[in-house]
Order: sequence, then structure tokens, then C-alpha cells
Amino acid sequence: MGLSPESLPDRFERALEAILVRVSICSASSDIPRTMAVAYSGGLDSSVLLHLSQRYAVAHGIRLLAFHVHHGLSPNADAWLNHCEAEAQRLGILFEARQVRIDNAARSGVEEAARTLRYAALGDMCREHGAALLLTAHHLDDQAETILLQLVRGSGVAGLSGMDSANTAPDLLGDPHLVMARPLLDVSRAELEEWGARVGIEHVEDESNADVRYARNALRHGVMPQLAINFPGFQERLARTASHMQAAQRVLDEVAQADLAACSAGTCLELERVRALSSERFHNLFRHWLGRHGVRMPSASWLAEMRAQLLEAKDDAQVCVLHPDCAIRRHRGKVYLTPRLDSGADALPQEFIWQGQSSLDFPAFQGRLHFDVAPEGVDATWLRKQALIIRHRQGGDSVKLAANRPSRSMKQHFQALGIPAWERPFLPLVTVAGEVLYAAGIGMDCRHLKSGAGECIRLRWEHGWPASSLHTESLAKWRF
Repeated sequence: MGLSPESLPDRFERALEAILVRVSICSASSDIPRTMAVAYSGGLDSSVLLHLSQRYAVAHGIRLLAFHVHHGLSPNADAWLNHCEAEAQRLGILFEARQVRIDNAARSGVEEAARTLRYAALGDMCREHGAALLLTAHHLDDQAETILLQLVRGSGVAGLSGMDSANTAPDLLGDPHLVMARPLLDVSRAELEEWGARVGIEHVEDESNADVRYARNALRHGVMPQLAINFPGFQERLARTASHMQAAQRVLDEVAQADLAACSAGTCLELERVRALSSERFHNLFRHWLGRHGVRMPSASWLAEMRAQLLEAKDDAQVCVLHPDCAIRRHRGKVYLTPRLDSGADALPQEFIWQGQSSLDFPAFQGRLHFDVAPEGVDATWLRKQALIIRHRQGGDSVKLAANRPSRSMKQHFQALGIPAWERPFLPLVTVAGEVLYAAGIGMDCRHLKSGAGECIRLRWEHGWPASSLHTESLAKWRF
């Protein structure tokens, strides 16, 4: 059946409004957002999306923006940019473009690198213009391609869920509050072509779309035409499969949330409770736990190896399973998710003078030293006159925490406080005249403390792990 010029705008409006209701990003005084952005490449799909969005924006008083990313990969990229700017101007839409640079990479990596930089640029432009909603032109055939790609990669339920009609993507867009919406996800490429031709939409053609060395193009030009011949309407059925998988994933997420609540011990997991789970629930729990912290999903083989090490290693073993984004560690019956801690423990001693600052940064030690006013501490006037040294612990270092307690070695304090072995190399000391004044993770040496008249200062260490380690604030900064 042919497509009337009016039917696609109606479907677009229904799909977009369903998305708006679902994600609840409308203003308090309106059922629609005040600003929307369109990812506009100039190709057919995004050109149709731009025209549909412009109609909707005019009808509902929305400020519409068109964002274009210049990848610099094609000799025609400048012409595409000019076309997009002219078309947006003709439609009365605010236009902005960003150019990104893709470093030399193997052909298999160019597609992924371009995608990463494109979404980062789109996220930046959305934030600068106050757009909480970014529309993309993904359609039904794109969904079918995605599911087929995930199938040939051996993906599980999450991968076979395909694309959602709306989601946040903080890793891509750099903002957990920015929503990416796909109001054309139920519309086929053929319908977009037919409507674009009837309305007379001009668009550009990206020659790279014909390059079958890219995985998606290989499917698009080599596999999907044959499927269409032998299995007409397969795109809708694959989309239905994705919908079933999304429902199954929601159930798995509910199970994982229940298991996480049952196994949690603060920010870590109780090993014995985790041990009681079946291997399938174990893997489901850890995928969920890692996902909550912005960690890339590991392979099934990595999960199996991690499970074996956590559950089968001797009780006194220092278990550490490395992931590109983090480390899974076991300590005293608990499982920890930590940054990789690849550097910082080899920093050289650094001399400094305190001049009354509330805190001092020590990048070589990956942290910040705070100077807190307290009822009991070191005399502030005395402290200003001292040549202080921050360094890592050495043999023979000891700290006396109270007058009625003995001086104990650093190792004894660490063991008594239950500080895991992997944290200890990153906890510096502050010394004065060769004596320990403060030990991060342990406290102030009582032999330097006073109370009463005059300002007293207590030291406190805040360790800021590298920002790329984990996305979770509770893990990105540990305070000692």
C-alpha cells in the first residue's frame, strides 16, 4: 500500500509524544519540551526527520535545532555541511556544526571511532543549547540490521534487544540527563524514501554507505535483500523479536536488582551470598553491577574466569581480576569493584609548606590533603612553620593514635582497620622532621596533637582516582 503524504507526520507525532510521556522530560507547565535537537547528516533519513520535526515544532511552539557533525572522512564532507546549513536556514531552524578528527585507525575501527566522536559532539552541542532531547533518524531497517549484527556476534538478551525508542547514553553523549529518541524506529526505509520523494526533500548521498567492507553495509547490501526475497516483512518480525528481548531483559534486571539488594554490603558484595547464586544469576548480577558503574560489558568467558577466581581461590589469596575499566577484588569475604590502580603508588617524596590553605592537591599521589579546623589537632601556628613531606610508607614507619595505646606499625594498623592490601600502596604519609604526623587511612599521630587555646588542625586525605577509571562518584573518590 502506498503512503499518503499525511500519514507519516501523524505516525511521527504519535511516536514522539509517546516517547515524551515515557521519558518525562517536558517542562512543568507544558506537555512538550521547549527545545529539541535533530542529528542531521543530510542523508535521506535525517532529512525526513528534520522536515517532520520542523512541522511538529512549528505546530507546538518548540525551539528546534539541527546539529551536524563533519567527520572529514569524505572529500564531499564540506559540500554536505553547506547543504545542511542551507536547508536548515531555509526551514527556519537554528543550525550548528562541529568538525571532529579521526586519528589513523584500521578500517574496522574507523566506523566505531567516527560514531564515538559523533555522539560526543552531539552531546556537547545539546548541552550548550539547552536541548534535553536529541532526535535521531534510526528506522525499522536499522533495527533489523542491529539485531542481525548482534546475532552474528553471538550476543545475549541485552544485545538482541536492539535499539530502544528512547534512552540515555551518558558514555556516548557525556550527560546522564540527555535523552536520545528514535521516533522513526517503526518506519521502514522504503516508507521514508516514498514520503521524501512525494514531498520533494533534497538530500545528500554518502558514498561510504556502499562500502561493503563495513559490517552494516555488508548486511544491508548482501544479506538483507536476500532475506526480503525469501522472508518478506522480516524487518517487522525482527523488531518484534527485539521487543520480546527487551521484555526479557526487564525481567533479568528485576532479578539482578533483587540479588544485588540481597548480596550488598555497603558498596561491596558479600561473597557467601554471591556464592549461593546459580552461575546464571551470578553472571546476571555482575553484568548489572558493572553496568550501574558505567563499565563496558565483559565477555561470557571473562565472567566465567572471574567467577572461578572469586569462588575457588584459597581464603587467604589476594584475588584481583582485571577488566579494561576496573578490577574485581576479594578481601575478607567481600567482593569489591575498584579502579584498576595502574599508577600513583610510585610517587617520589614531595616537600611542601602549609600556608593556611583549606586543602592542597598532590597529583603525583592522586589525591588532595585537607587541613580541617578541629577541637583537637596540631597547632596551626606551629604547622605553618614546618617543612612537611608527603611520601609513601617505608620500613619502620609507625603511628601512635592515642596516649594510652602503643605505637604500631603501618601493617598492624592496616590489618586492624581491615584496609585491603591493594589500597595500602596509595595511602601516603605526612612527616615532619622525620616523624610521622599523619597516615592516610589511619589518622594523626597523637604525639603532635593538642587542644584548647589557639587554632587546631587535623589532616585528612581524599584520594581522587583517575576520572576514566569508573563513572561512579562513590568509587571515583575515596576519603581517608
